[in-house]
Amino acid sequence: MQKEHVTEQIVQAVDNRRHEIVTFLQDLIQIESVTGHEGPVQAYLAAALRRWGLAVDAFEPDLPTLEGHPAFVAVDGLSFAGRPNVIATYRGAGGGRSLLLNGHVDTIPLEPLDAWTHGPLSGAIVDEKVYGRGAADMKSGLAAMTMALRILLDAGLRPHGDVILEYVVDEELTGYGTLAAVQRGYRADAGISLETSGLCIQPACIGRLWFTVTLKGLAVGIARHWEGVSAIDKGMAIVQAIKALEQTRWATLHHPLYPDPRAALPCVVCMFHAGTFPSAVPDTAILRGSLGVMPQEAVSDVERQVCAQIMQAAAADPWLRDHPPHVEFKRVGADGAEIPVDHAIIQTLAEGYRHALGAEPVLSGRTGGADTRYLIKYGQTPTVIFGPGRTSEMHALDEFVPISNLVHATKVLALTIANWCGVDDAS
Repeated sequence: MQKEHVTEQIVQAVDNRRHEIVTFLQDLIQIESVTGHEGPVQAYLAAALRRWGLAVDAFEPDLPTLEGHPAFVAVDGLSFAGRPNVIATYRGAGGGRSLLLNGHVDTIPLEPLDAWTHGPLSGAIVDEKVYGRGAADMKSGLAAMTMALRILLDAGLRPHGDVILEYVVDEELTGYGTLAAVQRGYRADAGISLETSGLCIQPACIGRLWFTVTLKGLAVGIARHWEGVSAIDKGMAIVQAIKALEQTRWATLHHPLYPDPRAALPCVVCMFHAGTFPSAVPDTAILRGSLGVMPQEAVSDVERQVCAQIMQAAAADPWLRDHPPHVEFKRVGADGAEIPVDHAIIQTLAEGYRHALGAEPVLSGRTGGADTRYLIKYGQTPTVIFGPGRTSEMHALDEFVPISNLVHATKVLALTIANWCGVDDAS
């Protein structure tokens, strides 16, 4: 078949199934899947994928196996019982490149329920937008990747290369669902993560490094507070030091996909807990925050930079010099990742975008973490981010996705599968 005819056939087929695509997304939203409770939505997906003739592998990530991986960091209370990954595979006829499409099924919590204009599990449609928890992050991506392959197959267009659809758990906490899929041997010539990108093509994502700083003061009663040392006062010095570090990182770290470093490189104390009683000088303060990590940075180097900044501030204070702060890091999800902007999968995705939308795609860097860090670094699968959800709607109350984004993404993905894997017309 001529390529132009195949392109027109795919675009028209997606338009014809618009209602079905939207309904599928609504079904996913209406199944609660907060991290730790992904079982019901995974059962729904596995059953649907089997009905559509795909080979389905549903398995719970094995914690002892994960613990042996170099990327594993222990997380208290972690269990995957009743929380399977679901991976569907279409085996191509041969002679084409393979493609892996990855998305997570878990969402952040629904609360506060009474703050939603439309219920978090409603899947309501208002003004051409679908509302609900996960609408943007990232059940719209799951719907788009699923329907893209299904519509291709229903149109009689059979990919030459294998197509792997990954529906993974625990992304919001660890990303270990994707890491477990990597350990199980799933990999491809290229991958697409359906994370929120607002239809931008994103070859890179940042990492997010969490830190905790614990400070000691000297507790005394309020009536002689001048004899004590307030951990709050000492903590404020550390807050200022972290703010100064943010300014330094904005000025010195550069990446072509992140022209404005502010969104990519926040470095902020977001939690400050101190004291046990309003009339007692607090002797302990606990500060928690996070900072963005550029794709080219080593997390260990960033940790050293944070510690050096805090200890420099402590050295300037007589009390902290003798009672240095204790700094800890949570490294889960701290790595950024990227592939070259001229990689073939990006070129193929951009070609599909041009045909589907009649416009030039925007290339940018994602200002949030993504499971691409596991696919790229450990899964030998160069992976780009492209999804219908907007990052600005990620984790928001009244979360939504525009229906136009959902349909556009489905077209782009269907065209990308066809052009990357090659297709036969079996109609």
